[in-house]
Amino acid sequence: MTGPGTDPALTGAGRPKPDRMETASQTIAGQNMAEPAHESSTEAGPTPAGRPPAVAIHGLRKTLITGFRRRRVEILRGVDLTVGDGEVFGLLGPNGAGKTTTLKVALGLMRPSAGSVSLGVDGAGEIGYLPENPYFYDYLTGRELLRFCARLFALPDDVREERVERALDQVGLADAGGKQLRKYSKGMLQRIGIAQALINDPRLVFLDEPMTGLDPVGRLEVKRIIEQLGADGRTVVFNSHILSDVAELCSRIGIMGGGVVLWQGKVSEATPSHGDGLEDFFMEIVLGSEAAGELSASSCSTREADS
Repeated sequence: MTGPGTDPALTGAGRPKPDRMETASQTIAGQNMAEPAHESSTEAGPTPAGRPPAVAIHGLRKTLITGFRRRRVEILRGVDLTVGDGEVFGLLGPNGAGKTTTLKVALGLMRPSAGSVSLGVDGAGEIGYLPENPYFYDYLTGRELLRFCARLFALPDDVREERVERALDQVGLADAGGKQLRKYSKGMLQRIGIAQALINDPRLVFLDEPMTGLDPVGRLEVKRIIEQLGADGRTVVFNSHILSDVAELCSRIGIMGGGVVLWQGKVSEATPSHGDGLEDFFMEIVLGSEAAGELSASSCSTREADS
């Protein structure tokens, strides 16, 4: 297991609570923080008066060094993203756009190369996280797994048991809590993963591809959980490739491509110039960005040849 629900160092136990959780470094001196040019909207979402945004990301960059030749690969190239408190926010983008890396840096699971992330919560104890590919000890029962996660947050015994039963009930596994995880279906494993993300009663929940590999029944179950989290006033940020689910669940979305946020705004504003619906708008934004990138690369090559 990974994430704040599985690392005692991230629970915040015994440490003073800051007004806002800072999970990324400030801008590194001397590094160019200019965001690649694009004309798409990156307007921040509304936030109730007096309440900070749930997520505020500015100029976020992440560079990895890979391979035998130690090649530098820039995964994030200046991400700017704001999620309002209480929103259900969908983060979209093609494979390799930087969605998962953005979530991991925001959670403090990866160090940024530059930029800043501010989360409007009082420490990691108010954050829930479901990774894209979670691993659970499959010899445990669902109830034992949740008890284990609850202990990482140092919850008292009486509170721990109440949270375990409530989390099982929230995800519809109250009757399967005594069954070993190795006997769970894919949909049940996804739901127990969401349950461990909720065991600490978080205000801010990150779900990385929560519906991947699920059949229609499993998708409906996970969608019901996300809808309920939104109705309870929690902030939910999730990645997905299933655009119809995003259009149904989210009030606002962000579209990433090439390590930057190409567009963010209300789902109702995601109107394509040609076609209809979120899918056409998504393709218009992503393909337009790729075409602009190819044009820029071609222009640079021409200038180098002329010189």
